[in-house]
Amino acid sequence: MAIKNRIAEFQAEMTEWRRHLHANPELALQEEKTSDYVAQKLEEWGIEIHRGIAKTGIVGVLHGQDGGQSRGQNDGHNGNQGKAIGIRADMDALPMSELNDFDHKSTNAGRMHACGHDGHTTMLLGAAKYLSETRNFDGTVYFIFQPAEEDIGGGRIMVEEGLFDRFPMEAVYGLHNMPGIPAGEIALREGPTMACADTFDVVVTGKGGHAAMPQFAVDSIIVATQIVQAYQSIVSRAVDPIESAVVSVTQFHAGDAYNVLPQEAKICGTVRTFKPEVRARVRKAMEDMAKSISIAHGAEASFEYQEGYPALVNDASHTEKAAVIAKKLVGEDKVHEGMPPMMGGEDFSYMLEAKAGTYIFLGNGVEGEKGGVSVHHPEYDFNDDISPVGASFWAELVESSLPRQT
Repeated sequence: MAIKNRIAEFQAEMTEWRRHLHANPELALQEEKTSDYVAQKLEEWGIEIHRGIAKTGIVGVLHGQDGGQSRGQNDGHNGNQGKAIGIRADMDALPMSELNDFDHKSTNAGRMHACGHDGHTTMLLGAAKYLSETRNFDGTVYFIFQPAEEDIGGGRIMVEEGLFDRFPMEAVYGLHNMPGIPAGEIALREGPTMACADTFDVVVTGKGGHAAMPQFAVDSIIVATQIVQAYQSIVSRAVDPIESAVVSVTQFHAGDAYNVLPQEAKICGTVRTFKPEVRARVRKAMEDMAKSISIAHGAEASFEYQEGYPALVNDASHTEKAAVIAKKLVGEDKVHEGMPPMMGGEDFSYMLEAKAGTYIFLGNGVEGEKGGVSVHHPEYDFNDDISPVGASFWAELVESSLPRQT
């Protein structure tokens, strides 16, 4: 495994950074201490920093041997005619309690780094430290430390607040750890890779009444359960079999007493799709079913659909470049090209809508071994053994994308 020797030398430091971040998790747009910690490290290494984009976000700016003048000077403010790329890590934690009992467990009640963003931040810091020492590239690299991936959509906010206008770059790249893939192995694919993440709310209004005399009522629970059942046919009967979609009802709220038929019942859930036309078709089918089933029973239904993160679509050429670097780093047999698309959502999709690039997955470990616990699980922990792999990937990506001019 061709880990950068210098990065291997400070692996213990990276582990210390990561465990500090793990012990001090912060939620979306509240990453104040995390942001301060990142800024302190970048300044320590002489990297120019810009704070306050998406509130707690940071962009570090580092010029290579040519001082950022491969095609023109870049000051991080007034545009850039030179070659530049961006590499991004997310920083926020999840609103959940940790069940681990190691020394670096969360010290913030109800807050946990259960998705490995502490590791993502650490790997980007590792690359920043190495590149600031070596500067074996020409052009400019932007280190993007993004808040609020788990909620709100910090990637969207950064784009809306001018990320790519203030810091012009040719491409942007992201990386996520992945339990279930052997530690240190890399998976990627071109095209649609992660799904749209939408939510819905259906409120059925019937006619409340005494549970012993249902003939005088319109039972909202019966109507809502039929809507839930009908939704199970959307993917199998309303969507082209070669396309992908998921409709999951995740909440059902109705009633307060044993002997009362409730006036209202509410169902909520999530929809995952990859293509706009499939998204629109599923949405229409859901609304039509909710309203027609309700009418058939003498009830009414309101339907609300909230479009969330868009689908994450990887650019073919940048994915190919990432694959070449991954094979050089970990070996061809440990790079899984054409991985199946995932139905999970990711707000890096907003960045890829605005700028070409790609998003890859770095194995955290398989079930039963170190790093094999699933993300969003209360016993998850990022595998510190893969930090040098991720940092080396970022470093090699920068050096390969922005080669020295001789």
